[in-house]
Amino acid sequence: MPIHDDSKGDQVSVKTWIAVFASTLGAFMAVLNIQIVNASLADVQGAIGAGIDDGGWISTSYLIAEIIVIPLSAWLARVFSLRRYLIANAALFLVFSGACALAHNLGEMIVLRALQGFFGGVLIPMAFTIIITLLPKAKQPVGLAMFALTATFAPAIGPTIGGYLTENWGWQYIFYVNLVPGAVMLVMLWFSLEPAPMNLRLLRDGDWTGIATMAIGLSALQTVLEEGEKDDWFGSPMIVRLSIVAAISLSLFIWIELTSSRPLLNLRLLRRRNFGLGVGANFLLGTALYGSVYILPVYLTRIQGYNAEQIGMVLAWTGLPQLVLIPLVPLMMKRFDARILVVFGLAMFATSNFMNIELTTDVAADQLFWPNIVRAIGQAMIMAPLSTLATAGIEQENAGSASALFNMLRNLGGAIGIAALQTFLTNREQFHSNVLTPSVSLFQESTRQRIADLTGYFMAHGVSDPATANHEAIVAIGRSVQQQSYVMAFGDTFYLLAGGLILATIAALFLKKPGAVSAAGAH
Repeated sequence: MPIHDDSKGDQVSVKTWIAVFASTLGAFMAVLNIQIVNASLADVQGAIGAGIDDGGWISTSYLIAEIIVIPLSAWLARVFSLRRYLIANAALFLVFSGACALAHNLGEMIVLRALQGFFGGVLIPMAFTIIITLLPKAKQPVGLAMFALTATFAPAIGPTIGGYLTENWGWQYIFYVNLVPGAVMLVMLWFSLEPAPMNLRLLRDGDWTGIATMAIGLSALQTVLEEGEKDDWFGSPMIVRLSIVAAISLSLFIWIELTSSRPLLNLRLLRRRNFGLGVGANFLLGTALYGSVYILPVYLTRIQGYNAEQIGMVLAWTGLPQLVLIPLVPLMMKRFDARILVVFGLAMFATSNFMNIELTTDVAADQLFWPNIVRAIGQAMIMAPLSTLATAGIEQENAGSASALFNMLRNLGGAIGIAALQTFLTNREQFHSNVLTPSVSLFQESTRQRIADLTGYFMAHGVSDPATANHEAIVAIGRSVQQQSYVMAFGDTFYLLAGGLILATIAALFLKKPGAVSAAGAH
């Protein structure tokens, strides 16, 4: 991989900027394809005859493949050359994107989504690596701001694009939407990346035991996180077995990487203050980022009855402001300490979650507008300065490992965050239901009066039998209690998200200035 020589000044060629733009466009599409499909999952499941439970594998297969390939990408780019590897994977990502739209059944869709995720996952760390190796330090904030659009804007705008395409064009277009920008990306990569020879002998010396334990461990862990809530976690023998496999495999992977002379990933980078704290904050950012994009659509569907397009319109106000703000972040980084921007962004993101804790059944699109705007401002301020701080002082030979760890752990944080929120939401709904139910008793005059009023309402609207009308009244009260329990549980989930972001803010407070880190080198 060609590396920028800072001794030549801060001039960047047009071809380099084209490479940066093309690679970040690819990363944007790869991240977008997580949320754009999730927003339309019900439509896809119905079209290919998948059940609600099994249909979850449409997303899970993509995520498993993506999270496995991210750590492999830096090494494979050295084996096949950056240009060959990136262009080949970008082309195959487009091929399998189109193929997903032609799937006829669940089995086909799972295989095609896994292949789409495997080739698309390469685009994320490669974009980050290109930015921190081809751009001089003075220009990296601009490149990292472009990368921030993939990391925070893409998940936020995914449901908006997915909902619109599904409701107006059909679910197939959530896959076809990749083709035109993908073709442009391929042409730009072909033009801008310099040819380099392959280094196939690296295959012979590859960290194959590390690769095997990592792939098995991450696959098992991702499956546990995706399926655990549905299968009652450790009440399921399958989840128990997969958890043991994940624990053993990932422990072996860590031991192998720390003792190998040619490790796949340099895990010792995590001992460096800025990189370790930056990755930790990025992990927690991932839990909140993907967690909030998961929990808001569930709330709007379950409590407000919104369809995919309506949900997309609500979440658009988390995404669209970022499109305006993120390009301004490099200018802010010239005027303000990057640590201040990260802390401010995380604090704003946390505040937006605190604004949602007092939910009622009346909270819908209008009431969510300002929390979403605050969330957008916070998210826009985080990624570029956090990436700059985390990678300050990272040597060129460690850039691939740094990129893989930084991006893999954000995605893993998102998977853990969604799994935790699913379980937390269920448990808090049960808790609030247990608290509310005793207060709705036939021994209370207010309850008997409410049943009488509802019985009269049902009899006035077509129910002739008094006993049936009374039964409908009791059922309606039960639904109301359940709805109130869910609303309160959703409020609790936003408390949890805010708490994670406060921890990330605390981690960011201990980051050093980039200049101090660079001076320290590898220490």
